[in-house]
Amino acid sequence: MKDLGSPSRTSDTSSETVHRPAEERSIDSASRLSARLIYEVIRRDGEEELNRPAVSLIWSGLAAGILISLSVIAQAVLLTYLPDAGWTVLVESLGYSLGFIVVIYGRMQLFTENTITTVMPVVAQRSATCLRKMVRLWGIVLSANVLGAVIASGFLLLPGVLPPELTESLLAVARHGVEGSAGGNFVRAMPAGVLIAALVWVMPGARGEALVIVLAMTWLLAVAGFAHVIAGSVEAGLLVWQGRLGIGSAVLDFFLPVLAGNVVGGTAIFTLVTWGQVKNEVAQADDASAVPGG
Repeated sequence: MKDLGSPSRTSDTSSETVHRPAEERSIDSASRLSARLIYEVIRRDGEEELNRPAVSLIWSGLAAGILISLSVIAQAVLLTYLPDAGWTVLVESLGYSLGFIVVIYGRMQLFTENTITTVMPVVAQRSATCLRKMVRLWGIVLSANVLGAVIASGFLLLPGVLPPELTESLLAVARHGVEGSAGGNFVRAMPAGVLIAALVWVMPGARGEALVIVLAMTWLLAVAGFAHVIAGSVEAGLLVWQGRLGIGSAVLDFFLPVLAGNVVGGTAIFTLVTWGQVKNEVAQADDASAVPGG
Protein backbone atom coordinates (compact mmCIF):
# COMPACT_ATOMS: atom_id res chain seq x y z
CA MET A 1 0.00 0.00 0.00
CA LYS A 2 1.36 3.44 -0.92
CA ASP A 3 2.37 5.58 2.04
CA LEU A 4 0.41 8.79 1.65
CA GLY A 5 2.74 10.53 4.07
CA SER A 6 5.86 9.92 1.98
CA PRO A 7 5.42 12.82 -0.48
CA SER A 8 4.89 15.16 2.42
CA ARG A 9 8.09 14.03 4.14
CA THR A 10 10.01 14.28 0.86
CA SER A 11 8.62 17.76 0.32
CA ASP A 12 9.61 18.81 3.85
CA THR A 13 13.14 17.44 3.41
CA SER A 14 13.47 19.16 0.05
CA SER A 15 12.21 22.40 1.53
CA GLU A 16 14.77 22.19 4.32
CA THR A 17 17.52 21.50 1.79
CA VAL A 18 16.51 24.48 -0.31
CA HIS A 19 16.35 26.87 2.62
CA ARG A 20 19.39 25.70 4.54
CA PRO A 21 22.05 27.57 2.48
CA ALA A 22 20.10 30.81 2.81
CA GLU A 23 19.71 30.27 6.52
CA GLU A 24 23.40 29.53 6.90
CA ARG A 25 24.26 32.74 5.07
CA SER A 26 21.93 34.67 7.37
CA ILE A 27 23.55 33.13 10.43
CA ASP A 28 27.03 33.93 9.10
CA SER A 29 26.09 37.54 8.41
CA ALA A 30 24.46 37.97 11.81
CA SER A 31 27.14 36.28 13.91
CA ARG A 32 30.13 38.15 15.29
CA LEU A 33 33.65 37.30 14.23
CA SER A 34 35.53 35.30 16.84
CA ALA A 35 38.67 36.76 18.42
CA ARG A 36 40.78 34.27 16.44
CA LEU A 37 39.25 35.38 13.13
CA ILE A 38 39.76 39.05 13.98
CA TYR A 39 43.38 38.24 14.78
CA GLU A 40 43.74 36.44 11.45
CA VAL A 41 42.30 39.39 9.50
CA ILE A 42 44.70 41.81 11.17
CA ARG A 43 47.67 39.43 10.83
CA ARG A 44 47.14 39.01 7.08
CA ASP A 45 46.68 42.75 6.67
CA GLY A 46 49.92 43.27 8.59
CA GLU A 47 51.82 40.80 6.41
CA GLU A 48 50.61 42.60 3.31
CA GLU A 49 51.77 45.93 4.72
CA LEU A 50 55.19 44.53 5.69
CA ASN A 51 55.81 43.46 2.08
CA ARG A 52 54.77 46.72 0.41
CA PRO A 53 57.48 48.59 -1.55
CA ALA A 54 59.20 51.43 0.29
CA VAL A 55 58.04 54.03 -2.24
CA SER A 56 54.40 53.06 -1.65
CA LEU A 57 54.85 53.39 2.11
CA ILE A 58 56.51 56.79 1.70
CA TRP A 59 53.74 58.31 -0.41
CA SER A 60 50.98 56.75 1.69
CA GLY A 61 52.61 57.93 4.93
CA LEU A 62 53.19 61.41 3.53
CA ALA A 63 49.53 61.70 2.51
CA ALA A 64 48.42 60.53 5.96
CA GLY A 65 50.64 63.11 7.67
CA ILE A 66 49.23 65.91 5.53
CA LEU A 67 45.59 64.88 5.76
CA ILE A 68 45.61 64.26 9.51
CA SER A 69 45.86 68.06 9.71
CA LEU A 70 42.14 68.07 8.88
CA SER A 71 41.58 67.04 12.50
CA VAL A 72 43.27 70.21 13.78
CA ILE A 73 41.58 72.43 11.18
CA ALA A 74 38.11 71.06 11.96
CA GLN A 75 38.68 71.57 15.69
CA ALA A 76 39.78 75.14 15.07
CA VAL A 77 36.72 75.89 12.93
CA LEU A 78 34.38 74.60 15.63
CA LEU A 79 36.29 76.50 18.33
CA THR A 80 35.96 79.69 16.31
CA TYR A 81 32.21 79.58 15.77
CA LEU A 82 30.88 77.78 18.85
CA PRO A 83 29.85 79.88 21.87
CA ASP A 84 32.15 80.15 24.89
CA ALA A 85 30.52 77.57 27.15
CA GLY A 86 31.58 74.54 29.15
CA TRP A 87 29.83 72.05 26.86
CA THR A 88 31.43 73.26 23.61
CA VAL A 89 34.49 71.05 24.10
CA LEU A 90 32.22 68.04 23.57
CA VAL A 91 31.24 69.34 20.12
CA GLU A 92 34.62 70.82 19.26
CA SER A 93 36.28 67.43 19.83
CA LEU A 94 34.14 65.91 17.06
CA GLY A 95 36.27 67.85 14.60
CA TYR A 96 39.29 65.82 15.68
CA SER A 97 37.73 62.75 14.09
CA LEU A 98 37.73 64.17 10.56
CA GLY A 99 41.38 63.58 9.74
CA PHE A 100 41.29 60.05 11.15
CA ILE A 101 38.18 59.19 9.12
CA VAL A 102 39.86 60.36 5.91
CA VAL A 103 43.14 58.57 6.65
CA ILE A 104 41.61 55.29 7.86
CA TYR A 105 39.00 55.00 5.11
CA GLY A 106 41.57 56.11 2.54
CA ARG A 107 43.77 53.16 3.65
CA MET A 108 46.74 55.48 4.22
CA GLN A 109 49.70 54.56 6.38
CA LEU A 110 49.31 55.99 9.89
CA PHE A 111 52.09 55.08 12.30
CA THR A 112 49.88 54.41 15.32
CA GLU A 113 47.76 51.89 13.41
CA ASN A 114 50.92 49.94 12.67
CA THR A 115 51.67 49.53 16.37
CA ILE A 116 49.19 46.63 16.29
CA THR A 117 48.72 45.68 12.61
CA THR A 118 52.36 44.93 11.80
CA VAL A 119 53.17 43.57 15.26
CA MET A 120 50.76 40.65 14.87
CA PRO A 121 52.85 38.91 12.15
CA VAL A 122 55.99 39.42 14.27
CA VAL A 123 54.34 37.87 17.32
CA ALA A 124 53.03 34.98 15.21
CA GLN A 125 56.23 34.21 13.28
CA ARG A 126 58.84 35.26 15.86
CA SER A 127 61.47 35.58 13.16
CA ALA A 128 64.29 38.10 12.81
CA THR A 129 63.28 38.70 9.17
CA CYS A 130 59.76 39.69 10.12
CA LEU A 131 61.06 41.92 12.92
CA ARG A 132 63.41 43.70 10.49
CA LYS A 133 60.50 44.28 8.10
CA MET A 134 58.45 45.78 10.93
CA VAL A 135 61.27 48.11 12.01
CA ARG A 136 61.76 49.15 8.36
CA LEU A 137 58.05 49.91 7.95
CA TRP A 138 57.85 51.80 11.24
CA GLY A 139 60.84 53.95 10.32
CA ILE A 140 59.52 54.79 6.85
CA VAL A 141 55.94 55.47 7.92
CA LEU A 142 56.83 57.52 10.99
CA SER A 143 59.27 59.68 9.01
CA ALA A 144 56.76 60.19 6.19
CA ASN A 145 53.94 60.98 8.64
CA VAL A 146 56.01 63.59 10.47
CA LEU A 147 57.23 65.17 7.23
CA GLY A 148 53.63 65.40 6.01
CA ALA A 149 52.53 66.93 9.32
CA VAL A 150 55.33 69.52 9.19
CA ILE A 151 54.49 70.43 5.58
CA ALA A 152 50.78 70.79 6.41
CA SER A 153 51.40 72.94 9.49
CA GLY A 154 53.74 75.23 7.57
CA PHE A 155 51.25 75.61 4.71
CA LEU A 156 48.39 76.50 7.07
CA LEU A 157 50.35 79.48 8.40
CA LEU A 158 51.10 80.97 4.98
CA PRO A 159 49.49 84.41 4.51
CA GLY A 160 46.00 84.19 3.02
CA VAL A 161 45.47 80.46 3.56
CA LEU A 162 43.22 80.96 6.61
CA PRO A 163 41.44 84.06 7.96
CA PRO A 164 43.13 85.62 11.03
CA GLU A 165 40.46 84.50 13.51
CA LEU A 166 40.76 80.91 12.35
CA THR A 167 44.56 81.06 12.59
CA GLU A 168 44.27 82.16 16.22
CA SER A 169 41.91 79.27 16.95
CA LEU A 170 44.32 76.91 15.20
CA LEU A 171 47.16 78.06 17.46
CA ALA A 172 44.92 77.78 20.54
CA VAL A 173 44.12 74.15 19.63
CA ALA A 174 47.84 73.52 19.06
CA ARG A 175 48.86 75.00 22.44
CA HIS A 176 46.31 72.84 24.22
CA GLY A 177 47.47 69.75 22.31
CA VAL A 178 51.18 69.97 23.12
CA GLU A 179 51.17 71.48 26.60
CA GLY A 180 52.63 69.56 29.52
CA SER A 181 55.89 68.04 30.69
CA ALA A 182 57.68 65.14 29.02
CA GLY A 183 56.50 62.74 31.71
CA GLY A 184 52.93 64.00 31.52
CA ASN A 185 52.89 63.72 27.74
CA PHE A 186 54.17 60.14 27.93
CA VAL A 187 51.42 59.16 30.35
CA ARG A 188 48.60 60.77 28.38
CA ALA A 189 49.90 59.22 25.16
CA MET A 190 49.49 55.65 26.42
CA PRO A 191 45.65 55.69 26.41
CA ALA A 192 45.76 57.14 22.89
CA GLY A 193 47.87 54.17 21.77
CA VAL A 194 45.40 51.78 23.37
CA LEU A 195 42.42 53.53 21.73
CA ILE A 196 43.92 53.43 18.22
CA ALA A 197 44.94 49.79 18.66
CA ALA A 198 41.43 48.99 19.94
CA LEU A 199 40.00 50.76 16.90
CA VAL A 200 42.08 48.56 14.58
CA TRP A 201 41.03 45.45 16.51
CA VAL A 202 37.26 46.07 16.33
CA MET A 203 37.12 47.29 12.71
CA PRO A 204 37.01 43.80 11.07
CA GLY A 205 33.82 42.94 12.95
CA ALA A 206 32.27 46.41 12.84
CA ARG A 207 30.68 46.11 9.38
CA GLY A 208 28.14 48.93 8.95
CA GLU A 209 29.01 50.51 12.30
CA ALA A 210 32.66 51.15 11.42
CA LEU A 211 32.23 54.89 10.82
CA VAL A 212 30.48 55.34 14.17
CA ILE A 213 33.27 53.46 15.94
CA VAL A 214 36.00 55.56 14.32
CA LEU A 215 34.08 58.70 15.24
CA ALA A 216 33.53 57.62 18.85
CA MET A 217 37.08 56.41 19.49
CA THR A 218 38.81 59.47 18.06
CA TRP A 219 36.30 61.83 19.71
CA LEU A 220 37.11 60.24 23.08
CA LEU A 221 40.82 60.60 22.33
CA ALA A 222 40.35 64.36 21.84
CA VAL A 223 37.84 65.15 24.56
CA ALA A 224 39.86 63.26 27.19
CA GLY A 225 43.02 65.17 26.26
CA PHE A 226 45.06 62.15 25.18
CA ALA A 227 48.08 62.73 22.92
CA HIS A 228 48.54 61.32 19.42
CA VAL A 229 52.03 61.59 17.95
CA ILE A 230 51.05 62.36 14.33
CA ALA A 231 48.10 64.71 14.88
CA GLY A 232 50.20 66.24 17.65
CA SER A 233 53.05 66.76 15.19
CA VAL A 234 50.76 69.05 13.20
CA GLU A 235 50.02 70.99 16.40
CA ALA A 236 53.67 71.16 17.44
CA GLY A 237 54.64 72.15 13.90
CA LEU A 238 52.23 75.08 13.99
CA LEU A 239 53.83 76.43 17.15
CA VAL A 240 57.38 75.85 15.88
CA TRP A 241 56.67 77.59 12.55
CA GLN A 242 55.06 80.46 14.49
CA GLY A 243 58.10 80.77 16.77
CA ARG A 244 56.11 80.00 19.92
CA LEU A 245 57.82 76.66 20.61
CA GLY A 246 61.49 75.73 20.24
CA ILE A 247 62.46 72.72 18.14
CA GLY A 248 64.32 71.16 21.06
CA SER A 249 61.31 71.45 23.35
CA ALA A 250 58.99 70.16 20.62
CA VAL A 251 61.16 67.06 20.17
CA LEU A 252 62.20 66.33 23.77
CA ASP A 253 59.12 67.41 25.71
CA PHE A 254 56.44 66.40 23.23
CA PHE A 255 57.35 64.26 20.23
CA LEU A 256 59.59 61.60 21.79
CA PRO A 257 57.52 61.10 24.99
CA VAL A 258 54.27 60.90 23.00
CA LEU A 259 55.84 58.52 20.48
CA ALA A 260 56.99 56.26 23.32
CA GLY A 261 53.59 56.45 25.03
CA ASN A 262 51.70 55.59 21.85
CA VAL A 263 53.98 52.61 21.18
CA VAL A 264 53.70 51.34 24.76
CA GLY A 265 49.92 51.73 24.72
CA GLY A 266 49.39 50.29 21.26
CA THR A 267 51.95 47.50 21.30
CA ALA A 268 53.13 46.51 24.75
CA ILE A 269 49.70 46.77 26.37
CA PHE A 270 47.00 46.16 23.79
CA THR A 271 48.74 43.84 21.33
CA LEU A 272 50.04 41.54 24.03
CA VAL A 273 46.60 41.41 25.66
CA THR A 274 44.88 40.55 22.38
CA TRP A 275 47.55 37.97 21.56
CA GLY A 276 47.06 36.42 24.96
CA GLN A 277 43.38 35.70 24.31
CA VAL A 278 43.95 33.96 20.95
CA LYS A 279 47.39 32.34 21.14
CA ASN A 280 46.09 28.96 22.36
CA GLU A 281 43.41 28.85 19.65
CA VAL A 282 45.96 29.81 16.99
CA ALA A 283 48.34 27.09 18.22
CA GLN A 284 45.54 24.50 18.13
CA ALA A 285 44.55 25.55 14.59
CA ASP A 286 48.19 25.32 13.45
CA ASP A 287 48.54 21.83 15.01
CA ALA A 288 45.32 20.67 13.34
CA SER A 289 46.46 21.91 9.92
CA ALA A 290 49.80 20.15 10.38
CA VAL A 291 48.12 16.79 10.89
CA PRO A 292 47.28 15.01 7.58
CA GLY A 293 43.54 15.16 7.05
CA GLY A 294 43.26 17.56 10.02
